[in-house]
Amino acid sequence: MSMQRKTITITEQMESWVKTQVESGKYGNDSEYFRDLVRKDQERREAENHLRYLLDEAESSGMSERSPQEIWAEAEIRLTGN
Repeated sequence: MSMQRKTITITEQMESWVKTQVESGKYGNDSEYFRDLVRKDQERREAENHLRYLLDEAESSGMSERSPQEIWAEAEIRLTGN
């Protein structure tokens, strides 16, 4: 994967925050921190899009005649496999 160089401008407060994150040892340098932020943003947006899809599917399926307890029981079965 090729890398692209970017120049950004941040406030002193943000710079202090970034330095603190790097100094914590979790990141080797500023670039690693920013790449992690971008990855997390991508994951969050993908999760939001998936949730929107699920909500659209649920809404288009119409009203259920099952009770909330029946729906909950089915959801538990799907999650646990029991």
